[in-house]
Amino acid sequence: MIRLLISLLLLTGLQVFGQQTARISGIVKDVEGNNLKDVSVFIQHTKFITRSNDKGEYSLLVPAGRYQLSFSYTDFKIVRIEVALKEGEHLFRNVIFDKKDNNQLLSEVKVVDQKDRKEGITLLDAKSFEQFPNASQSFEAMLKQLPGVSTNNELSSQYSVRGGNFDENLIYINDIEIFKPYLVRNGQQEGLSLINPDLVKQVKFSAGGFSPRYGDKMSSVLDVQYKTKDSLAVISSLATNGSSITAFIKNKQLNLALGYRNKRNQSVLYTQQVVGSYNPNFHDFQGVLSYQFNKKFSINLLGIYNKNEFGLIPQSRETVFGTMLETYRLKVDFEGQEKDTYENKVAALTLDYKIHPALGLKWINSVFSIKEQEHFDIYGQYVFEEIESDYLGGSFGQVKGSRGFGAYHDYGRNELKANIYSSELKINYIKGKSVWEGGFKIQRDELRDKLNEFSFLDSAGYSLPNTNDNGFEVSDYRYAINALNTNRFSGYIMNADDLGDKWSYTGGIRFIYNTFTKEFIPSPRLILTYQPKNEKDILYRFASGLYVQSPFYREMRDLDGSINHQIKSQKSIHFVGSSDYKFEGLGTQLRFSTEVYYKVLKNLVPYELENLRIRYLANKVSNGYAAGMDFSLSGEFIRDLQSSFRLSIMKTEEDIEDDATGYIKRPTDQRVHFSAFFQDRLFNSPTYKVHLNALFGSRLPTWPPKTQNYSSNFYIPAYKRVDIGFSKDLLDPESEKRFKLLDNYFKSFTLYAEVFNLLNINNTVSYLWISDVNNNRYAIPNYLTSRQLNFKIIAKF
Repeated sequence: MIRLLISLLLLTGLQVFGQQTARISGIVKDVEGNNLKDVSVFIQHTKFITRSNDKGEYSLLVPAGRYQLSFSYTDFKIVRIEVALKEGEHLFRNVIFDKKDNNQLLSEVKVVDQKDRKEGITLLDAKSFEQFPNASQSFEAMLKQLPGVSTNNELSSQYSVRGGNFDENLIYINDIEIFKPYLVRNGQQEGLSLINPDLVKQVKFSAGGFSPRYGDKMSSVLDVQYKTKDSLAVISSLATNGSSITAFIKNKQLNLALGYRNKRNQSVLYTQQVVGSYNPNFHDFQGVLSYQFNKKFSINLLGIYNKNEFGLIPQSRETVFGTMLETYRLKVDFEGQEKDTYENKVAALTLDYKIHPALGLKWINSVFSIKEQEHFDIYGQYVFEEIESDYLGGSFGQVKGSRGFGAYHDYGRNELKANIYSSELKINYIKGKSVWEGGFKIQRDELRDKLNEFSFLDSAGYSLPNTNDNGFEVSDYRYAINALNTNRFSGYIMNADDLGDKWSYTGGIRFIYNTFTKEFIPSPRLILTYQPKNEKDILYRFASGLYVQSPFYREMRDLDGSINHQIKSQKSIHFVGSSDYKFEGLGTQLRFSTEVYYKVLKNLVPYELENLRIRYLANKVSNGYAAGMDFSLSGEFIRDLQSSFRLSIMKTEEDIEDDATGYIKRPTDQRVHFSAFFQDRLFNSPTYKVHLNALFGSRLPTWPPKTQNYSSNFYIPAYKRVDIGFSKDLLDPESEKRFKLLDNYFKSFTLYAEVFNLLNINNTVSYLWISDVNNNRYAIPNYLTSRQLNFKIIAKF
């Protein structure tokens, strides 16, 4: 398959270079990313001269040799570079004209915010999402390549950071906190995440030890800022698993961006173990508007409508598992159907006023509406048997003995509605190198939840009682109607400044109060940075702080649906030490970062993790810790193509109060996680690219649901996955042959061929637990997606 893909890509065209000539080409832009037309490009004291076109592109064919290449543009200083061109070589160079009279020549536009680096913030390149092969189509999939982040489900946008669960991560879009689905149980049901990659301007991420600016959760923060203008007019994507279109409109002081996405992943779902009729219907509309009244005052609007519908009429399932010596098979015939809806609406208004060049105000108002429905009524009859394996030439599939038969019934009519209203006022003041920032936020949560579900297991031909000898509950009925209204008040003040030539700090305090727990909790946080003044670009950082997570809703609700009105806020104290080293190596600039951390976890609410469903034990309390190390190496090993390698080692445990077991592994105790995202050019051709994404996560602890057998030594096997993608931009400036018809209408026209799960590994995400005729319990693995081929076209106008 891979050879065939490479061959198809190669057949679209070949580079032909002259024997005694060379070519240099590129794109000329300003610092805002706008393409510059009619820039003079010439070689000093020669006749070789050209001008950039409407797209900012230039190209010169010259004899091989050493030259001084100059770029001249009105009102800017001339930019000069030295180039050495070999015979047949095609050199690519981008040019950036700085409006502040600080012109530079860069092979890639890179703006490094030193303030973010000192705060331990990782900046993500949003443009890399196009090249990143992932089956979920979610922007959060890129986070898997960052230190401290782990996941074992490619269908989901959920992620875990340094031992925390999915609920412990802060996510912002344009300073608006984003909430994930609450009723979603597995990755099949989850559709499009709320982040639209085509609208993303800037992405910041911190895996811990973040500043008081960010809110009140225990693990991480993802800060996404959208853009309202771009050098492109339209970005359109069409793929076998979905499509999207984004338009940017400008009219004087008004800038508008509109985006639509849909996701069609039937082809992925049809490879699942359950054979049936899948009907996923995922849509997303987003709009961002900004209006600049004058140099001091601007207004910004954000609107999001996200609706994910999932339907399934299951027919049958067959799962073979076990070892070479003992192989088992589960065959199930189904009746019934499932129909789920997850709907999110976001409306936000932001007013930005510059009182003085050093003093600014921002007023952020938002409404977040959640409506979720789970309707399922599925009956299954199964046969469980031991079969011959192909070990030592056995007759594979022949039944050796029956382990029993039975039936189960899952029923649910669950509904959740939530409206979150918030208003926040922020102020910032700059005096020299000292930056002051503060804010105050009011939030009201209104939640209505109806829980009505049961499950029944009739195992091995007879009805088992509510619990077997091991305490395994096989019949479960839950009914509850809950209504909660909570008011939250939070605020912060922080300062960032230098302490001499080598030291700097960012520190401050947050506070939070909510009317449900009636707790007022201050949260001090401090980041110290040491940067020795020597020839090395290295930075050392220490961060510590208290991170308080007051209960929202899911933590309050126990397994039977009842609310624990005595619950208190969870707390985490972070201690983080890190180094950040940028250096020249392997012919490029590399960045190597190391972080060592320890988190003290207090007043935790224990939980069970069942695929994507977090089942909190709301009436229990535990204390624990998380400790580990993260290593990351990144750089352009191949020109203009960013690659990264990351290794994380982590351990997290907790001790449940009034329990004699002692410290036990938390459900997210994944000891080792490795990721690699590597990009290359096929056969040294500048226009054919390959993008490889590899992940490894060690095994995860698990146990049968509702058994509370926390000392169990049962595990979900290690997660291993490789995705690969190939791309070709038909309008790449380095292409010798360009398609004139496309060139007249498009800025770029890129073809992608992707293979998900290249090695076709059966990764386990959870288990179905059944018992045989002897009341022995078996864990039937639920596998994730198998190998899948995807094609994609991204056109930019």
